[in-house]
Amino acid sequence: MEWILAVSLGILLGVIGWFVGRASMGTRLESLRSERDDVKSRLADAEIRREMEARASAERLDELKELREKFETTFKALSADALQRNNQQFLDLAKQTFGRLQEGAKGDLEKRQQAINELVGPIKKSLEQVDEKIQLIEKAREGAYSGLQEQVRNLLESQGKLQTETNNLVFALKTPSVRGRWGEMQLKRTVEFAGMIENVDFVQQESTDTETGRLRPDLIVKLPGGKNIVVDAKAPLDAYLQALESKDGDEIVRQLKRHARQIRDHIKALGSKQYWRQFDPSPEFVVIFLPGEAFFSAALEQDPDLLQYGTSENVLLATPTTLIALLKAAAYGWRQEAIADEAKQISALGRELYERLTTQTEHYVDVGKALKRAVDSYNKSIRSMETRVLVTARKFESLAEDSKKKLPELEQLEDTPIEPEGD
Repeated sequence: MEWILAVSLGILLGVIGWFVGRASMGTRLESLRSERDDVKSRLADAEIRREMEARASAERLDELKELREKFETTFKALSADALQRNNQQFLDLAKQTFGRLQEGAKGDLEKRQQAINELVGPIKKSLEQVDEKIQLIEKAREGAYSGLQEQVRNLLESQGKLQTETNNLVFALKTPSVRGRWGEMQLKRTVEFAGMIENVDFVQQESTDTETGRLRPDLIVKLPGGKNIVVDAKAPLDAYLQALESKDGDEIVRQLKRHARQIRDHIKALGSKQYWRQFDPSPEFVVIFLPGEAFFSAALEQDPDLLQYGTSENVLLATPTTLIALLKAAAYGWRQEAIADEAKQISALGRELYERLTTQTEHYVDVGKALKRAVDSYNKSIRSMETRVLVTARKFESLAEDSKKKLPELEQLEDTPIEPEGD
């Protein structure tokens, strides 16, 4: 069930990511399209201005033509003869003037046309670049969409496989022996993950005979001070498994409520037996191990007072996560117990070492006293030798002049042994 939830969550996150990416890509595409429309608008404005300038130039040419016609009519009216004489000259002058004006207007129109082309050229180039970028974005979007489709397809295939495996697991767990074995395996993995050692920190399936029959807890965790905790992994799960198989919403709710009742009845059964009193020493409390977080959350959702009820019965509900925390706390207690034992041993060794050092120091004091007495006796003997024997012996020195040996001087010892210093 947890695998299905994880895969479904992955699919949901992938689809959300695709929609977010598509929205972001759509926003960028919309921005480029807006920029292209703006450039087109600017190009249209420039084209309109160019047409207006061309129209104005044409109008000026028309005005010049009308002016020439007016000049001809006026001169004809003044004098036909004068006009006849000067007509050709005037027409030539008018043609020259008109030609200059026409050339000027034409040059001005070409300059305006060139300016407009210089203005429109970069805009046209920008439009082409925008179109290229839009095409690239479209290709990237199509590639991303196809990649996402492939991922979704793979996820759906994985979900189908997981669904099949889950159905197989649910079918297998319908058998009580298989369900019990699976719970024991999950419990063992949890204990090993917590770093506990079998037959040192805990024992498995230790049986005890009572008046009502033989009790067989799945695990007994040893605590410092000779205490222990009993762990039971035989919680009923058939109602929850039937809820997984059902597709009817009302039936699912009924099965989940029955699952909560089964857990409560199991707590009551363990509490009513009070089988921890059959062990020596009595356990502190009993732990019902649920091999998955989903079993615990489903029961607690249907029966929010389940934890309080279990506490009143000295029965605790534990998932793999909470059981690991409990076992690590027990292991920490064992470490503290070991540290306390080592501290006691160190204290005993220190006391023994102090007593031995005291005895050895007393021996050194006795030796010092004996050495001091020996020095005093030596000095006393030297003084007696000097005053009573050597004084008379030195009188023979004058009579034994040929002797190579001289009578040595005897010196007293001044050093005395150092006494040990006390505190």
